[in-house]
Amino acid sequence: MGLLDWVFGKKEEISKSSEMLDEELYWRLIDNSLENSSNQEEQAGSLIDEIEKLSHKEMIGFRLRTDRFLHDTYGSEMWCVAYIVNGGCSDHGFEYFRHWLISRGKEAYYTVKENPDRLAEIVNPGVELYDFEAFRFVADDAFERKTGKDLDDFIDHDNFKTSEGNYPKFEFTWKEDDSESMKKICPKLYNMYLED
Repeated sequence: MGLLDWVFGKKEEISKSSEMLDEELYWRLIDNSLENSSNQEEQAGSLIDEIEKLSHKEMIGFRLRTDRFLHDTYGSEMWCVAYIVNGGCSDHGFEYFRHWLISRGKEAYYTVKENPDRLAEIVNPGVELYDFEAFRFVADDAFERKTGKDLDDFIDHDNFKTSEGNYPKFEFTWKEDDSESMKKICPKLYNMYLED
């Protein structure tokens, strides 16, 4: 270690990574952000502050864990519930909806992942839109604030395969102009939002 390193502290080398953040740590960060905020802007700010305290590898890992959760909820039934509660759902809208779901914590995420119709236990028809676009950028913003660099440049894409470009292919099991097809998938949500 050189004299300047000793005086100012040795800088952590940044290497490419394909390793996701430990899942329990990930959910602890989400839980803490929910406890310390009353709206999405505050939650995003809380997450950026906490992620910035992690090592470079862990910061990348937070983003990769999020990407994995997005990958694992990319399917027809999840898109159906997003369409119902948001009154329509584009490709980007579906991504932002899944960011919102992840931001609600472990129990909400896994409950809805296993049975999308159980979203009815979480949502309120008085809320206009369920999405959280800013959640997508919390790790990136924290990384840039800490390093001055773009987090994307340090993702080992050769070894991390559950990212957006590798989403599973699926056939839609419902049609937006066929309400009965949606009712079969999520009867509780259908009754809450679409039943006359």
